[in-house]
Amino acid sequence: MLARLPFRILALLLFAICAAMLAFGLYLQHAKGIEPCPMCIMQRYALAACGLIGLLAGLHDPGRRGVSVYGAFLAVAAIAGLGVAARQSWMQWFPPAVSECGPGLEYMLESFPLSAALPMIFRGAGDCSVVDWTFLGLSIANWSLLSFTTILVALTVYLLQRARQTR
Repeated sequence: MLARLPFRILALLLFAICAAMLAFGLYLQHAKGIEPCPMCIMQRYALAACGLIGLLAGLHDPGRRGVSVYGAFLAVAAIAGLGVAARQSWMQWFPPAVSECGPGLEYMLESFPLSAALPMIFRGAGDCSVVDWTFLGLSIANWSLLSFTTILVALTVYLLQRARQTR
């Protein structure tokens, strides 16, 4: 059923969903004051990579071989994001005695010159084991884990259905 949809439509839909998720993360950060931790930032990078791959694939509208290449790049980005989200979810379920994510924002600004603190701020400042926000009982890391898993499952189903159609 998934393989019946044009690849271009699915790729652009992936881009739109990833863009919406990134926009929501920025909303939580800037409007609600929830500071992203370094692992959250890495998940954002992976989600942005998935979205950009979707945009490029949708604009390119590749043939059979191109779909496989875009699929491979998408799988790598999603697996990277899934790994980070799984680790952060684990840290939230079983918090370590000492935070493994790095110093807080105030500490960085007080302890380092601005030129050294800016790159650290961009990497994130929150504690990775803290759950600042939940929806339906799941944290942001849990939703991220679910999202990357969904991307991988949908990609696998799509490629398998497509391969079955070509036989």
